[in-house]
Amino acid sequence: MMSEFKEFISKGNVLDLAVGVIIGAAFGKIVTSLTEDLIMPLIGKVFGGLDFTSKYIVLSGEVAPGTPLAAAREAGANVLAYGSFFTALINFVIMAWVIFMIVKAANKAMPAAPAAPAGPSEVDLLTEIRDALKK
Repeated sequence: MMSEFKEFISKGNVLDLAVGVIIGAAFGKIVTSLTEDLIMPLIGKVFGGLDFTSKYIVLSGEVAPGTPLAAAREAGANVLAYGSFFTALINFVIMAWVIFMIVKAANKAMPAAPAAPAGPSEVDLLTEIRDALKK
């Protein structure tokens, strides 16, 4: 069992996946910081000083107006945190765009796959079928 595990771990795909997950997690933190610390404050400034991360609607429970989201949740209120969702959505769009650009660059950098050998044309195939039916 140990030798099988060693063989599994030593395969290149598993190591590539592990490195990708680690780098992806670190990259996710960078994008989260970019969104929460740079982009959302700018969007808030454009919309008159709104802080989107603390925007919510109280569904049930008693919360004083202007209570921060974390305090409302601690008080036991059931809230619809649309500001947090909006921030996460922007986060996702940024990450999806960057991943798209990385894949696009990688596809350009990789050599093109060899073309499949050309097979017989439709005319040749139809001629073969006609000749086979004549027999």
